[in-house]
Amino acid sequence: MDLGLKGKSAIVCGASRGMGRAAAEMLAAEGVALTLFARNPERLETAGAEIGRRFGVPVAVVAGDVTIAADRVRLVVACPAPDILITNADGMPPGDFRAWSRADWITALDAMMLAPIDLMKATVDGMMGRGFGRIINIVSRSVKSPQAEMGLSNGARSGLVGFVAGLSRQTIARGVTINNVLPGIVATDAQKHHVDKLSAMTGRSFDAIWAERAAQNPAGRYGEAAEIGAIIAFLCSVHAGFITGQSLLVDGGQYPGTY
Repeated sequence: MDLGLKGKSAIVCGASRGMGRAAAEMLAAEGVALTLFARNPERLETAGAEIGRRFGVPVAVVAGDVTIAADRVRLVVACPAPDILITNADGMPPGDFRAWSRADWITALDAMMLAPIDLMKATVDGMMGRGFGRIINIVSRSVKSPQAEMGLSNGARSGLVGFVAGLSRQTIARGVTINNVLPGIVATDAQKHHVDKLSAMTGRSFDAIWAERAAQNPAGRYGEAAEIGAIIAFLCSVHAGFITGQSLLVDGGQYPGTY
């Protein structure tokens, strides 16, 4: 299927690895010019070079922290008129809410709610003016199926999803859709880091927890980053113009509800 994206441009956050990089690769395969953003300059440069060489599309890189306003400004200056915006930020480590300070909550909100909203603010009016735009937030299944130890992420990401529910109804008539992708367990470095933290909290081995989480999923496995990237690419396509304000669960069927 031709996604109709050749010649479009995209900002992709968290693009040096995992689901962000997978999304960047899927878009590059469709002929999208990329501006990649992530914190680790060396890993980001490597990702940019590899994607550009493999897919033959223009790739710019901007190293920075999405929670820092000046870094977000540099990102938008590097790509002032994107057709596509993919927001993506690491979650907070698991823990007990009794131990979380106000600073912990502000850190979570800055990364997973306020920074994505600020990037939308910087780009959505231009998208509407041009008559086409796609904004995808890589969120988490935790907004639909919360885990107690992930309270910081549950709260901050749910705030983002609630904001999108309102904004997305205001933009679609002018060609701009805004959706969220809710990954379940996906075999990425971030997932390994999460299981490391669970191992430290519980005293159980990494391997035991990792295998248990796969066995508990109806699919019997972890998802792959490329599967998330493919879903994102479709939601960015010209074929998805009637889909907005949605939070698509991609979790191997682990959420037990009907709706």
